[in-house]
Amino acid sequence: MADIGNVDSIQMRLLEEVANLHEVPAGAYNIRVNGKLAERVNSANIEIVSKEEGEGIDIRIKAGTRNESVHIPVVLSQSGLTEMVYNDFYIGDDADVVIVAGCGIHNGGDKDSKHDGLHRFFVGKNAKVKYVEKHYGSGDGRGRRIMNPQTEVTMEENSYMEMEMVQIKGVDSTRRTTKADLAEGAKLIIRERLLTHGSQFAESGFVVNLNGENSSANVISRSVAKEESTQVFIAEINGNAKCAGHSECDAIIMDNAKISAVPKITANNTDAALIHEAAIGKIAGEQIIKLMTLGLTEEEAEAQIVNGFLK
Repeated sequence: MADIGNVDSIQMRLLEEVANLHEVPAGAYNIRVNGKLAERVNSANIEIVSKEEGEGIDIRIKAGTRNESVHIPVVLSQSGLTEMVYNDFYIGDDADVVIVAGCGIHNGGDKDSKHDGLHRFFVGKNAKVKYVEKHYGSGDGRGRRIMNPQTEVTMEENSYMEMEMVQIKGVDSTRRTTKADLAEGAKLIIRERLLTHGSQFAESGFVVNLNGENSSANVISRSVAKEESTQVFIAEINGNAKCAGHSECDAIIMDNAKISAVPKITANNTDAALIHEAAIGKIAGEQIIKLMTLGLTEEEAEAQIVNGFLK
């Protein structure tokens, strides 16, 4: 496959980090660089169209599409750039697809760089979607790297969606909001992995409405907060029918960091089964000692534990 055109070496590194792109991907894709379209390719079953008004795209996936993927990464390498994009995904009935998004910001200047986005998903009956969204920041400039993603999900009968949301490095401030409405038999799984350090701030808010009979949701967050960073995890699940809902926050706190976990579960039906779990704690001393006996330094032992925890 050919190399991706219209991107420089810094932008290519961002694409590798947020979308695992080393070359032109198979299937449909839309690559946005510094607020403008860099490259776009449609497939026979997946169409990407720019919105007539405002910044953003519509992604339309035909009913019955199977074993296809679409990549829509965004990268910013221009210090001081601020943008807001609106992307809508229409996934047809009985489709089975992978959607890879993500945003990477390289800021080597003194002005803040900011990417905000609203992604709306309309998942058809019996459709199956895996959605991967990664955030990454780099650059030694004084300007901050800011990302505020909003996600709205509407799931029709017996649909399935798995969401993987990852932010491991370099993002100074992020406020993530995710809202989902599930119809009968729909199933949603959300997995968040988050690492903050320095004076970074990260807030993740999830609201899931289990509206249909036998709908279910599982919201899982694993995070590590280091140094002076702050994290807030908010999970709200509303059981409005016979359903099953579970949220879980498992966090490691280090140095002078701060972590808050705010659960809210509401049963509006006698057959709603809802559970919330939260655990925040430091790395156990015996874990570090055990690894140090194998020849690792204390810093290397901590890194091994953190990396294993966030896998």
